[in-house]
Amino acid sequence: MDQVAEAAGVSRATVSRVINGAPSVDAKIRGMVERAIAETGYVPNLAARTLVTRRTNSVALVISEPERPNDTSFLNRVFTDPYFGRITAGATDALRPHGVHLVIIPTDSGDHHHVIRYLRQGHVDGVLLISSHEADPLPRQVHDLGIPAVVSARPAQPIAASFVDVDQRLGARLAAEHLLRRGCRRLATISGPLDIPAGLDRLDGFRSYLANRGFGDVPTIEGDFTRAGGEECARRLLAEHPDIDGLFVASDLMSEGALRAVQDLGRRVPEDVAVVGFDDSSAALDCRPLLTTVRQPVEEMAAEMAELLLAQVGAPGRLPRSVTFQPTLVIRDSA
Repeated sequence: MDQVAEAAGVSRATVSRVINGAPSVDAKIRGMVERAIAETGYVPNLAARTLVTRRTNSVALVISEPERPNDTSFLNRVFTDPYFGRITAGATDALRPHGVHLVIIPTDSGDHHHVIRYLRQGHVDGVLLISSHEADPLPRQVHDLGIPAVVSARPAQPIAASFVDVDQRLGARLAAEHLLRRGCRRLATISGPLDIPAGLDRLDGFRSYLANRGFGDVPTIEGDFTRAGGEECARRLLAEHPDIDGLFVASDLMSEGALRAVQDLGRRVPEDVAVVGFDDSSAALDCRPLLTTVRQPVEEMAAEMAELLLAQVGAPGRLPRSVTFQPTLVIRDSA
């Protein structure tokens, strides 16, 4: 900093104010200091800055998923599901302009103690937590640490935490409305896991809308948000209810597997069976035919999570906030 001050012809204190973004520095002087920083190649000592500011300029994206029987490996599930990639992209884009880095920490139910220890040691300023299943203790554990945190969906257990979600029931209703408009009358659904609010809400939204229109008996099977699970569930549904002509599948990945099953069984899509998914992820465009789906704006939701977290970090003690986004229907070829 002394070298920068000498090159710019200003005091060391002025250099410090420029580096820390003090608004009181004259624009001309700021420019002189910034040119001197570029010429000298000065880089702030982040360890020393952390000691002074008590900030690491890093936040953790903790992805907490349950271990499920007969499932693919946990890490394979995390890094191949488009949803997690969209969350990462949206959060990173929002944090980058603030000079804040994202540390990605996948964890399953057997690894929570390592995550809590890492967070307790102060390596990050806050947590973006992807957790949804009702038995997950991690949201409560993070809350009890007192570290700023925002959850990616309505917590399954009530805690005083900020969260960002989409109107899940409305999204499922949009799917039901569209299938009825197409003329489908023998409808069924492959739900998400029923130990998470999103799985329950999508199922409830779909069945409630149909019940109000006289469709009281809707065949349902519980899926697991994987491609293989969607295929298996679709085969079982069609074996038990071969007259199904409209199918709502609670995620695009499951829809991809379901479409494969429907077509393998000799049914045409959408002529014999119309299929609507949920997410509008890259998987929807990998489907053949292209998937009609309910879009949840995941990137925008992740960016909102990041902004809420930065606000908490900047002003500890802020009251928790919840933000709910609205879904939309994206019509393609499958329904």
